[in-house]
Amino acid sequence: MDEKIIIFDTTLRDGEQAPGASMNHQEKLEVANALANLGVDVIEAGFPISSEGDFDSVKSVAKSVKGPVICGLARAIKKDIDAAYQALKSAQRFRIHVFLATSKIHMKYKLKKAEDEILRLAVESVKYARKFCPDIEFSPEDASRTEKEFLFRVVEEVIKAGASTVNIPDTVGYTYPQEYGSLIRSIKENVQNINKAVISVHCHNDLGLAVANSLEAVNNGARQVECTINGVGERAGNASMEEIVMAINTRKDIFPGVKTGINKKQIYKTSRLVSKLTGFVIAPNKAIVGYNAFRHESGIHQDGVLKERSTYEIIKPEDVGFYGIGLVLGKHSGRHALTERLKTLGFHLEEKQMGKAFARFKELADKKKEIFDDDLVAIVEDEIATVKPLWQLNSFEVASGTGVSPQATVRLKNKGKILTGVSSGDGPVDACFKAADKVIGLKGELLDFRLEAVTRGKDAMGEASLRIKIKERIVFGRGSSTDIIEAALLAYLNGVNKYAF
Repeated sequence: MDEKIIIFDTTLRDGEQAPGASMNHQEKLEVANALANLGVDVIEAGFPISSEGDFDSVKSVAKSVKGPVICGLARAIKKDIDAAYQALKSAQRFRIHVFLATSKIHMKYKLKKAEDEILRLAVESVKYARKFCPDIEFSPEDASRTEKEFLFRVVEEVIKAGASTVNIPDTVGYTYPQEYGSLIRSIKENVQNINKAVISVHCHNDLGLAVANSLEAVNNGARQVECTINGVGERAGNASMEEIVMAINTRKDIFPGVKTGINKKQIYKTSRLVSKLTGFVIAPNKAIVGYNAFRHESGIHQDGVLKERSTYEIIKPEDVGFYGIGLVLGKHSGRHALTERLKTLGFHLEEKQMGKAFARFKELADKKKEIFDDDLVAIVEDEIATVKPLWQLNSFEVASGTGVSPQATVRLKNKGKILTGVSSGDGPVDACFKAADKVIGLKGELLDFRLEAVTRGKDAMGEASLRIKIKERIVFGRGSSTDIIEAALLAYLNGVNKYAF
């Protein structure tokens, strides 16, 4: 019988630490529920001591999300462990994840402590955490650069103290596959009580080797992999969950006797959700979930795929929930047809949400001859957004052209009232944003703006994504429409509404 590889997802903790990727309370809960549907084994929901907001988010996930073990991070400090317990205690199952740096460079420059003191703190923190729950994970931070003999001592002693999982992080993405696999193997061979704990790995992607290192660790005895959706995370990111899962699933010859419990058909949908909420656009050539991952332009490739898909595709798109851009519906299609197609795409909407989505679909169908799956996904993602629409777009008008100073009139709806703002700008989008600012009474500084076509054709929906700074806070917004200026305005208002809540 195949051994299960435990998938420990840290999108909500390490992933959210990526600059610009922060999510609000409701967005974190939405991602956590998606991860539960995906079938992850452990959700690291956050770092409770780090802020009141993080504490509340972890507490909400622990209370609401069923299925996975809910985990909270803590330094080897009693107040951190106390906070983690208080945030996690309402969960069906929870884990406290304690970490302490063990490499010489961290001990000398960051902690300013000797090996004996580090060992004492590690053991004491695990013993203290065990008072609150039996599921304790310990991470010797920067393990891949730690002196091996000291690492063996630390791992052995924290297992004696009660750690049931020992994580071996490649914190700065320094190691390479053969070296890292050898480290995992040497831990198995030199730590006497290692059979009493699960070996976990947590790899960063600074050298582009996070997935390769994680997979090599699996082949050398690691049975938990810590990863994130789309590989989001600090600096160059973390090991990508979808790549790890599909590599194990696809190459049974390389990974015999192991499996994951991931519902692969939920991968693409979850990937899009995380991209939408973090504002990190997925590169078209991203493995497994990129827009081009299952598309073929070369005539030779197209001919081969048409004759036999396996000539150029080692994974079926539908295996990861990717349904491409196939034409599915038109303006004469009814509510039932839309409902069934959305179910195929993995969406099960409530009656009220379905009503709004159908209205948006009909509105779009009047503008477009062809409605593609990605059009439908964009509609649904807008309708099930967790941000309350305090400010809604009523209408806008723009005067612009060569030699003309762009001017915009924007009408916004707020609590039943229609308010109007007029402004000029460097371009039509800038003018619209400034007009909206006059109505809202806030000034947003645009930090980043991107526009992409959701589907093909001249009438394709445009999806705008942006980051704006309002006072000292940076928020992300996204909006979609067949009119790119409207998409930009919707994205701007989405960001403003996030700031308001």
